[in-house]
Amino acid sequence: MPLIAPFVTEVHFSSGVLSAPGYVIQRNLSDMANMYADSDEAARILAEDGDRLIYEVQGVDLPAEEGQLPHCTTRITPGRIGAEFHMTKGHYHARREQGEVYFGLTGRGWLVMQTETGESSVQDMVAGSAAYVPPYWAHRTVNVGDEDFVFFSVWEARAGHDYGTIERDGFRVLVVMRDGQPAVVDNPKYG
Repeated sequence: MPLIAPFVTEVHFSSGVLSAPGYVIQRNLSDMANMYADSDEAARILAEDGDRLIYEVQGVDLPAEEGQLPHCTTRITPGRIGAEFHMTKGHYHARREQGEVYFGLTGRGWLVMQTETGESSVQDMVAGSAAYVPPYWAHRTVNVGDEDFVFFSVWEARAGHDYGTIERDGFRVLVVMRDGQPAVVDNPKYG
């Protein structure tokens, strides 16, 4: 393994902007329309309002080698598709035995997790929250507030990302607005 020189990346807490990102990924509604339960509402928004930004990731690129700790910020914009809040696509790790840590920087979000056997967990996150995603749990974050939800994450470089399982099966639960409050409901499209 080649020796990497130590470095520092500055993180702007309220925007998630990194001083020198190695990559930036933007996910718009068109990238995720089929992930929302109300696909008719997603199509209507795309046709009438355009292709809104759902979230952006800014990351530090490191080799996928043992011992490396890639890290990034994610900024999820506020909003809903029908009753369902803006969210990340979500993923399992390709190497299921790898965990991850999320640290809330600004705003409010919920961290939705599930195992392949169907067990679910939803954790509230605010600025200063450190959330642990254990091995074998898929994870997605949801902005349940009215401002950007920004968090910082760190994972083991060899973990990899399996988005395909979530794209195919979805998450067992959804986070929606019910009676003026965020609520967890069963996903009618799950599986």
